[in-house]
Amino acid sequence: MLGTIARLEKISHFFGAQHLLADISWEIHHDARVGLVGPNGVGKSTLLKMLARQMEPTQGNVHVHKSVRVGYLQQEIIFDPARRVIDEARDASPTLAALEREMDQLAMQMADPKTYEVSRRLAYAADRHAQLIAEFEEKGGLNFDNRVRSTLRGLGFAEHEFDLPLAALSGGQKKLVGLAKLLIEQPELLLLDEPDNHLDLRGKQFLEQLIADYPGAVVIVSHDRYLLDVVADEIAELEDSRLTLYSGNYSEYAYEKNQKLASQEKAFEVQQREIRRLEFAIRRLGGWGAGQNEKFVRRARSMQKRLDKIDRVEKPLLERRTIGLTLSAASHGSNKVVEMREVTKAFEDSDGRPQVVLRDLNLVVWHGQRVGIIGPNGAGKTVLFRCLLGQEAPTRGQVVVGPSTTLGYYAQEHQTLDPESTLAQEITRGRWMNDRDMYGLLGRFLFRADDARKRVGDLSGGEKARVQMARLMLEGANCLLLDEPTNHLDIRSAEVLEAALEEYTGTIIVISHDRYFLDNVVDHIVELEEGRGETFTGNFTTYLEERRRRAEAAVAPTHGTNRAAAAGKERARRG
Repeated sequence: MLGTIARLEKISHFFGAQHLLADISWEIHHDARVGLVGPNGVGKSTLLKMLARQMEPTQGNVHVHKSVRVGYLQQEIIFDPARRVIDEARDASPTLAALEREMDQLAMQMADPKTYEVSRRLAYAADRHAQLIAEFEEKGGLNFDNRVRSTLRGLGFAEHEFDLPLAALSGGQKKLVGLAKLLIEQPELLLLDEPDNHLDLRGKQFLEQLIADYPGAVVIVSHDRYLLDVVADEIAELEDSRLTLYSGNYSEYAYEKNQKLASQEKAFEVQQREIRRLEFAIRRLGGWGAGQNEKFVRRARSMQKRLDKIDRVEKPLLERRTIGLTLSAASHGSNKVVEMREVTKAFEDSDGRPQVVLRDLNLVVWHGQRVGIIGPNGAGKTVLFRCLLGQEAPTRGQVVVGPSTTLGYYAQEHQTLDPESTLAQEITRGRWMNDRDMYGLLGRFLFRADDARKRVGDLSGGEKARVQMARLMLEGANCLLLDEPTNHLDIRSAEVLEAALEEYTGTIIVISHDRYFLDNVVDHIVELEEGRGETFTGNFTTYLEERRRRAEAAVAPTHGTNRAAAAGKERARRG
């Protein structure tokens, strides 16, 4: 299929009194790879729901080609927790799933001796079963189960996990089950809303390959700038209720947008100077015209007409409202900030058997270092933090925190916050603050005055993230332990966090799957795998290059040996 497969025509949408979308037109082509970006709350998910025909716009039209199937992966996937992974994946094709269920029921019916007592009932069941088999085969059902299983395996599920209840899966694994259903169905238009949330680095790399190889069009909402750099060939920016399209990946979009804003700012300033000059000239001529000089009056009117016809350049909004985060260390702290000596940490499983999470781990972090902790989900990254914080005692080995080290902790699931506290109570916990300062602090983190009475447990993930950051700012710790700090942040807030960390003079230890963030923030990488840690100097890109170099070096001698052996055999044959 060629050309446009979906089109929005002059879409406007209101959410209560808020004008969420204004006069948006957009065409999506059959081979598109579009990154849909913009601050939280501007309507990105609303646009996807309109394309998926789950929501209608207040004004305008949505057109999807009649032969195009649309697959939509929502940001938060809700499954029946009691269902098995394999059963949920089989529901990727509702038609085949329904046929299979009916065939199973008829097979059970035909196996029941009572059916044989009524010949008509048996004949009907047999005829209907044969019809269903033919229809099942026609719709590609004979290899459907193999396709389901191979897709789940490709997404990293082991055979024994197929029968797990969905309640036993992590957030990232549930996201992968949702992806599996879409891959099995292979719709022509794939709409992915934050598909990389909860995925580890391997999961993100798999997602990148999936999008690159996908045979249809893909629109992806994501705050992962690295992912958008790799997969997108077009960026659609939703901001101030309007959609602007840019060719290229995220970095190209960011450069072009900054250039565009700079040019607009210059054009605005030049035009404003011209407008001020004309306005002053009109006033001056008006003063002369007060003496009834008709010549000056005519010139003033002519200049006013010229001024009225000027196509005004809009003032670019260079500084949009963002969180007012600044981070500072109240003291220098210890030179050796933390040390882990031969640390092993094991937990008992349900059968009482030890499950080793960390194994003989050695780690030293010095003052001023910025260390990124990476590894697959379940590798022990958060357990490492809990050991540093004294929340878990190692099974074996020693954890030493410098005597002058003060730790500030940002928890991935916001466990440091009391869900029953009000926002005002939580943000001022442990310190006195007058109302003026408290409301000023709330404003710095984009909260309104009436938000102060909200329960913390009722806040969104992004709002809880801002509360934690405000707490970190007030604490003044000289070592920050940050567990997935860019989760729930939009791109602009992530960039504010990066800028604040760049100015921070203390030590940073951060767990993150955000590769763009790791490139901008850290100077060391610690990779955890199977409980063991390996340290690399440099940021994430430097780590990747070193891993690649080591892999090539490991292969090269083998190839050399094979070539030498082959040459020896050839000489022997000729001799």
